[in-house]
Amino acid sequence: MASEETRAVKPTAARTPSAQGPLPPAPRAWAVRLVVVGIVLSALNLRPAITSLGALLEEVRDGLGMSGSVAGLLTSVPPLCFAVFGVTAPRLARRFGAGAVVCAGMVAITTGLLVRPYTGSTPGFLAASALALMGIAVSNVLMPVIVKRWFPDRVGSMTGLYSMALALGTSAAAAVTVPLTDALGGGWQSGLAVWAALAGAAVLPWIPLVREQGPGSAVGSVHARVEGAGPVQHVHARVEPTALRITRSRTAWALAVFFGLQATAAYITMGWMAQIFRDAGVPAGTAGVLLAVTMVMGVPLAFVIPRVATRLPHQGPIVLALGVCGLAGYAGLYLAPAAGAWVWAVLLGVSNCAFPLALTMVGMRARTGAGVAQLSAFAQSTGYLISIPGPLLVGVLYQHSGGWGLPIALMIGLMIPQMAVGVLAGRDRTVEDEAAAAAP
Repeated sequence: MASEETRAVKPTAARTPSAQGPLPPAPRAWAVRLVVVGIVLSALNLRPAITSLGALLEEVRDGLGMSGSVAGLLTSVPPLCFAVFGVTAPRLARRFGAGAVVCAGMVAITTGLLVRPYTGSTPGFLAASALALMGIAVSNVLMPVIVKRWFPDRVGSMTGLYSMALALGTSAAAAVTVPLTDALGGGWQSGLAVWAALAGAAVLPWIPLVREQGPGSAVGSVHARVEGAGPVQHVHARVEPTALRITRSRTAWALAVFFGLQATAAYITMGWMAQIFRDAGVPAGTAGVLLAVTMVMGVPLAFVIPRVATRLPHQGPIVLALGVCGLAGYAGLYLAPAAGAWVWAVLLGVSNCAFPLALTMVGMRARTGAGVAQLSAFAQSTGYLISIPGPLLVGVLYQHSGGWGLPIALMIGLMIPQMAVGVLAGRDRTVEDEAAAAAP
């Protein structure tokens, strides 16, 4: 595929007024602004359902009488839901439009977050959590699609903005859920339910877009620049089913495995890094701050990395740089976890920015909007399935070995294949070309 971020559709391939009737009108300025607001607000809501629960998990367990094994299952539910429900997103987008599906996803998140603290039972809590996670799953997949369609010449900058908002929502929910709970009277129910307000706000920008445009229009269409003698125009193309066999693409598989391994590293970091520091003698409060530092690193870097990635013909060097930071951070945790704690926290925060890089490569490795939708669903669903065992395996190794040597060795071992498949996924090619070449 071309390395330039700005793409153009040649006049011979585009629909012209003389050949096929008048072109649809370009999207209105207010619609473009609303899409930007919708992307940012939606991204802010893609992780608070998870990280707010992590901050109050002990209180939730006590309040619902939840066993340790069920609590462990609860921490594995997010990647499972992302894998199961995310794969349905392209089909829903073809039928209803990507914007309408994201709008419905935000409604599901709002409802799930508002209901789950007050169900009064573990099954009800799990069901409401699954509803919220279902909304997150489809939005996860369709956000890169919407960016590709509305901003084809700004994929890097818009992916960076989206990734930065996602990282900000993740870290903010982890940092302020407990203080918010105290400010609201100390009940864990209100501390969890308050995040439904942010999700409800994310519904609002999509409503006028969906009502104005409909499923087959700009909200669910491709906007491509047309080169010609006249002024730049927009082409609107409905998301149609495609014959692309995504599993025939080696790049798609490489990207899926890369996505899964970076998600494994992220979930291990979120779930266990604070405990590693505490076991090394770091005070509990400081360990929490160190984890927050790791997560906050994703806010500025999530904006920078996609912009750099779209300017390179091959994203392999970025993959390797992030991997080296991860290896150094894990080595530090193994050799001197307390002495260099702040350095290791920063290095692992940099390494975890493989997530926005993976999202950027999803937009770059497919030529068409439909291809991006299929690739995003395949890479994320397969990747999240891959990530499920990692945090559980770390816990098992820690429990049976009595220390962090084996778990950290596992983390180091997983970083090597992550770097290898990331280099393969970063090659300058498209899944459409690979699938066509592999067809019998």
